[in-house]
Amino acid sequence: MSAFGRRPGTTSGTRPAFGVARPMQGGAARPVESESGGEQFPPLPLPGETTALDSTAQTGTMPGANQDALQRLADRQATSGDAGNSRVEGFETSIHKIKEQVLPRLLERVDPEAAATLDKDELAEEFRPIIGEVLAELKLTLNRREQFALEKVLVDELLGLGPLEELLADPSITDIMVNGPDQTYVERKGQLVLANIQFRDEEHLFQIAQRICNSVGRRVDQTTPLADARLKDGSRVNVIVPPLSLRGTAISIRKFSDKPITLDMMAGFGSMSPKMATALKIAGASRFNIVISGGTGSGKTTMLNALSKMIDPGERVLTIEDAAELRLQQPHWLPLETRPANLEGQGEISIRDLVKNALRMRPDRIILGEIRGSECFDMLAAMNTGHDGSMCTLHANSPREALARMENMVMMSDIKVPKEAISRQIADSVELIIQVKRLRDGSRRVTNVTEVIGMEGPVIVTQELFKFEYLDESADGKIIGEYRAMGLRPYTLEKARQFGFDHAFLEACL
Repeated sequence: MSAFGRRPGTTSGTRPAFGVARPMQGGAARPVESESGGEQFPPLPLPGETTALDSTAQTGTMPGANQDALQRLADRQATSGDAGNSRVEGFETSIHKIKEQVLPRLLERVDPEAAATLDKDELAEEFRPIIGEVLAELKLTLNRREQFALEKVLVDELLGLGPLEELLADPSITDIMVNGPDQTYVERKGQLVLANIQFRDEEHLFQIAQRICNSVGRRVDQTTPLADARLKDGSRVNVIVPPLSLRGTAISIRKFSDKPITLDMMAGFGSMSPKMATALKIAGASRFNIVISGGTGSGKTTMLNALSKMIDPGERVLTIEDAAELRLQQPHWLPLETRPANLEGQGEISIRDLVKNALRMRPDRIILGEIRGSECFDMLAAMNTGHDGSMCTLHANSPREALARMENMVMMSDIKVPKEAISRQIADSVELIIQVKRLRDGSRRVTNVTEVIGMEGPVIVTQELFKFEYLDESADGKIIGEYRAMGLRPYTLEKARQFGFDHAFLEACL
């Protein structure tokens, strides 16, 4: 066939047409097309006719399944520029305005040092008559509901964390993200929504950030604009202030459930299958060296806390973190926390320093909250030098990427070790990689349970024991999938046999 669609030796009347020639004046009858090539190259329309392509260009939609997808894209484009503003309205607005008038006069009548020695309930009792006097001076009359709300707001302002107290008390909220004084988002059931709270100004928000950091011996100011801290309930806090944050002080709080989450509960939530839960219980009880991999907010720390439930109560466990957030469910547990440098740039104690020191503290297991750098080498050394059952978390998108990241972290340190030796040490140390992921519907799933077998040449060999496979999406946007056991015999079966779990482990994996 030639470049213009004509087969050698054929006449012009039988060639497949790109279009149909018509007189320039129009009006001629439309010739009949040959069947060959007619569907592949549709004819041009007559004047006045409208094709499906023209209607698509006019309406911006396509028939069938594409129409819904394009409509969702159009909706997202239309709403993506909407600015979020956490301005309070209604009843909260009136209480906020009254608080602004009452607070300065209240502070004139209160001794801050004496107030600091009281808890919230005692302080509320002491405040009640004083608030009544201030309201009488301002000639404000409040009903009982407004008085209780005002007392709570004032106590939170003086002893607590101001507007954040309301969000911290809400058990349905898992994350709090303050983006300056005018915008605060929270996460509920995996979805981000705008919170209905408000800070007075940037100075008010900055004071609350300082109060959080000072309570755990950390500091945040323009010379130290980054800080990791924790609250009394164990929630993790990250603070970043201007000039690094251009919209004002930013506070990110990761809350943890008051009730410890177990592997059985995670299986009930749909985060894993019952067989996966059984296999992970055996892995924790049989002292497998485990790496938990995943993205930010995917549930790595929750998984680590759940696995710790399977540790024998007689074992001595040491945890090492930048900001202590692990809450292990064992009696013999000693948490360690890093220390930042002081104003002179001295006195810093890193994770690597703590790992080295932990080896001298007679641990049975060492658990790292997260590895980010050269401490990876010390963690690997602990795993294959008599501390079986050690665990850690790291950021990676897949088990294979987790292995590559561990190699890179060791190579980026000052330890001069050949890459092959690093890979071999990883293969000898790590036995199981658990990949967790937060899906786009907000659900958190265990997507892979992968076993590290050993080395084959320069490559670390793995085999997948369990996998989550995406199937479909429901009408309300929920991900539908299936947890599959790959039916492979576990390479770590011999280690499970030493603890008497070999038959249960094999049955769970097949």
